[in-house]
Amino acid sequence: MECFSFLSRAVAALYSHDVSRTFLKGRTPTRGLLLALVITLCSVVVYSWYIRLQIAHLRQVQSDLVDRNRKDSLQLLRIQNNLNGVALAMRDMVEGDEPYPMTAWEGQFRRLRTDLEDAMKLEDQLAVAHRTVEQRQYLANSVEQFWTETDKMFQLAAGGKTKEAAAMIRPGLETRQAAISNAVARLLVENNQSEEQAAIQIEEVYSRVERQVYLFLAATLTAILVTGLMLTYSNRQLFRRLEELSEQRSDLAQKLIATQESTLQYISRELHDEFGQILTAVGSLLSRVEKKAPPEASWDRDLKEVREIVQSTLENVRSLSQSLHPVMLDEAGVERALDWYLSTVERQNGIAIHYEKSGESRPIGNGAGIHIYRITQEALNNVVRHSKAAEAFVRLRFRPKDLLLEVEDHGVGLQLDETKRGIGLVAMRERAELLGASIQWIPAPSGGTIVRLEIPQEQLD
Repeated sequence: MECFSFLSRAVAALYSHDVSRTFLKGRTPTRGLLLALVITLCSVVVYSWYIRLQIAHLRQVQSDLVDRNRKDSLQLLRIQNNLNGVALAMRDMVEGDEPYPMTAWEGQFRRLRTDLEDAMKLEDQLAVAHRTVEQRQYLANSVEQFWTETDKMFQLAAGGKTKEAAAMIRPGLETRQAAISNAVARLLVENNQSEEQAAIQIEEVYSRVERQVYLFLAATLTAILVTGLMLTYSNRQLFRRLEELSEQRSDLAQKLIATQESTLQYISRELHDEFGQILTAVGSLLSRVEKKAPPEASWDRDLKEVREIVQSTLENVRSLSQSLHPVMLDEAGVERALDWYLSTVERQNGIAIHYEKSGESRPIGNGAGIHIYRITQEALNNVVRHSKAAEAFVRLRFRPKDLLLEVEDHGVGLQLDETKRGIGLVAMRERAELLGASIQWIPAPSGGTIVRLEIPQEQLD
């Protein structure tokens, strides 16, 4: 038994290695999924970089054009207001409605000049980039000439030459003031046009970003869809492969169990037929020799001792033969085999076994019967070896739709460590799968373990 268990473990380990190697030979989706992930991440990075550039461009347009234009327009309006103030002052000087000399307006002109020069200085700093040097120089020269002529006018007025001073105002100074006002008005119109162009550029940036957002969203959704389809397809391939491997494992397990049963049955028969007959013949010969021995023979006692040893060996061989594969399992069925086995275990191991059968008995095929017998055998072996229980309960219940087998002990309980699971538990589970049955290891209410096997009726035939 130990040798065959070792052989089974070796074959199972070899099969596991071959299966793993076969499984790993298949194409895994890792490379494709990683490539899709890298492409998606690169797309996100590139798109983020693109959006950042667009936002920076938009910020530049807003700050460099729109805001700057507005500030420049405010200074131009300030210049225009100063020029209008100068025009009103010159009109009052020429018409003479006020009873003041012309020199009385010099202080007002000086204040307007100071404010105008400050406004022109700020405006020159805020002037838009597309304004030419000639435009800037023309405005500065025109203002400078205007103030030069104004100084001359006030010098003449201060010297008593009122008529000459008034003649300089109209049409000379008024014409220059009007030309300067027209130039400022043109600059205001250009600023308005620049603001309109900036608004158009901003709208284009918004539209372009919106289109790119939709395109990126569509590309991202497409990438997610393709990746999901790839993952789904790969999972289906993997599950199909696992299903094939599971079927192969079940076939191999069935063959291993069938080989084990065939080997055990062969060994059992050889022990019973060959060694049993040989030991029986030896015992008969020894009995015959013992009867023919003279009363005064000194070796009579030795002969009797040898015959007893042979008889004990014969009984051990028959017991071993029955434990390997009971003959009554094939001849009388699993119920009779269990009756014999449970009493044998009780006698040999010194534990009390409470056996309970209920329901109407039904025929059980040899194929299902051997699995039921082996599962019961392995469960009781665990009770004897590991549970430290003094008694066990075996229940066999024939129910309308299935057969229930329970083996219960009140010992220390079974620790189902998946990393150190014994070959016996694996064999029990494999036999249950071959039966199409379910097997459970349940903690008993009063401590210990219940092994519960439920076999559908159609699997018993």
